[in-house]
Amino acid sequence: MAAILETQGLSRSFSGFHAVSNVNLSVQEGSIHALIGPNGAGKTTCFNLLTRFIDATAGRISFQGQDITRTPADAVARLGVGRSFQISAVFGQLSVFESVRLALQRRRGYSMDWWRSDRALSAFDERSMELLAEAGLSDWADHLAGELPYGRKRALELATTLALEPRVLLLDEPMAGMGAEDIAHAAAMIRQAARGRTVLMVEHNLSVVADLCDRITVLARGEVLAEGDYAAVSGDARVVEAYLGHGHAGQRKHHDHTAAAATGEPHHG
Repeated sequence: MAAILETQGLSRSFSGFHAVSNVNLSVQEGSIHALIGPNGAGKTTCFNLLTRFIDATAGRISFQGQDITRTPADAVARLGVGRSFQISAVFGQLSVFESVRLALQRRRGYSMDWWRSDRALSAFDERSMELLAEAGLSDWADHLAGELPYGRKRALELATTLALEPRVLLLDEPMAGMGAEDIAHAAAMIRQAARGRTVLMVEHNLSVVADLCDRITVLARGEVLAEGDYAAVSGDARVVEAYLGHGHAGQRKHHDHTAAAATGEPHHG
């Protein structure tokens, strides 16, 4: 498979602190790729660089072979790079259905005109309901988005991101704060969303990473520590040490369970 999103020597410093340093990342088209690492590893900073929310200090970012290193964030989004965030954010006074329809309205080139007639907006109704069904939100369509349980809000965010029809979907800790039932549902939705597109996700739940992801890049202190499939990175002594600290590198046979427990709580990276 060809790479759809790549970085070469990507770096970002803040007043002398190297948050991301010389990161070479290659995300293959059609894959689910995880970016993992301990707290403070630079994962979210990487996402902010890839989506152009912040500028790189050095290095290059390319999407579908096009250099987007200095492309504005809104233009990157229009090219087909969609993103969710760590912190849940919905339009609380819109219904779940209206939220998805609004995202579709924007994608199809309409301005966000609140006064547009119901007849004009009805063109988006069928696709809105399809996206809600994919998100498991059909029964919640008429509820206010602000009244949804936390896990359902995260599902709505994913549905509205998918409404923008991204080629690459960047998910920043999509399982953060979810219970076991919501995690299982979100994982199924991500697997569904990955059909026909590429997913790059930051995730601390390593059992989810093991189940979903084709390839994993491990960051530590802003640098790439290891890369490969789950078997390769989970058996890497450097990865074990980065997560658990010095003295645990020899405990590889316990790594899957211990590292999952050690990183099961939401973190920021």
